[in-house]
Amino acid sequence: MLSLGLMILALLSCSALAQDMAIAKLDALPDSTSAESAPVSPSMAMIAPSARALPEAPSQHRFWDKENRVLFASVGALSAADFAVTQSILQNGGKELNPVTRVFSGSTAGLAVNFAGETAGIIGISYIFHMTGHHKLERIAPLLNIGASAVAVVYDLNHR
Repeated sequence: MLSLGLMILALLSCSALAQDMAIAKLDALPDSTSAESAPVSPSMAMIAPSARALPEAPSQHRFWDKENRVLFASVGALSAADFAVTQSILQNGGKELNPVTRVFSGSTAGLAVNFAGETAGIIGISYIFHMTGHHKLERIAPLLNIGASAVAVVYDLNHR
């Protein structure tokens, strides 16, 4: 489940990088309003008017803004719920289905480290996206984790 989320996240990152490159090309266009500007080729003349019509970019937001605090609190709460349900199932003779988590499921401390690391990893990934200007991906990463954890908790509760 986590690997599927990471693959989706990687695909979304590629398209976001392509958008940054397209914007950089638009920024490199000469300004047609200045008298000293070089002659504009026909292909650039078609692009330039739309470049001037673009709205101003939204201002940067702080990483620990209200939305991120709510998302990260939700990630932590669902990771804690997933830990509690998984630990309960393992103590009653159940088996961990996630192959990555199975490595850590030998002890309660190992399982706690796994879920704490998962939460810290999501916050770290979001921070990397924030610092590189991928603000939509910064919000999508915890949302994917929230969805995956919620599915895991519901599945575990239904298959006790």
